[in-house]
Amino acid sequence: MSWSKATWQTISPIYHQIIEMPFITELMDGNLPLEKFQFYISQDSAYLENFGRALALIAARAYDTENTLAFLQFAENAIIVENALHESYFKEFGVSEKSIIQPACHHYIHYLKSTAALENLEVAMAAVLPCFWIYKEVGDYIYKNQKSGSNPYQAWIDTYAGEEFGEAVKKAIAICDDHAAKTSPIVRAKMTEAFVTASHLEYDFWDAGYRLRSWQTN
Repeated sequence: MSWSKATWQTISPIYHQIIEMPFITELMDGNLPLEKFQFYISQDSAYLENFGRALALIAARAYDTENTLAFLQFAENAIIVENALHESYFKEFGVSEKSIIQPACHHYIHYLKSTAALENLEVAMAAVLPCFWIYKEVGDYIYKNQKSGSNPYQAWIDTYAGEEFGEAVKKAIAICDDHAAKTSPIVRAKMTEAFVTASHLEYDFWDAGYRLRSWQTN
């Protein structure tokens, strides 16, 4: 069994918790309160900018030109999506500007950037993979199970259920599997640990959006 298949089995309970959480079920039904989606996309904009930086760090550390180019393309796509949030979603959903980075986003982006800079390359690649893979699986799940009719969040759903994003996910998984097969058992275990940690942070990001979780000032 490949590293990716074994690791996905490990985080399967987290994934099922994600697709059952109120943020996802209400988004799928089109009745997620607007303020929760506004909070989410403002944080997602900040996340994607920093996710792109983590991907660029990995590109700079890659062992060969092919993987350098792949992660540079991933980074470029993250920035393109972040720009699209400003140009379309921000206007459509009444978000005027980027907000302060809140705890869940802060935790996630700093985990990814520190891992990308300081850990083994293989571990860094594994840490960024859940953002690709879980988003694709969630997007596909929503697309297949959503109710017919108008959904105000359809554009967001289509972004992550699209074929182009699916191809990027397949490439990212293949790169991780290739590196996992060539590294030591100790590093593979660290790759799995990083993937699991980032999967928990994916859940926490959506949960924070639903709860409007912000810095406590009291």
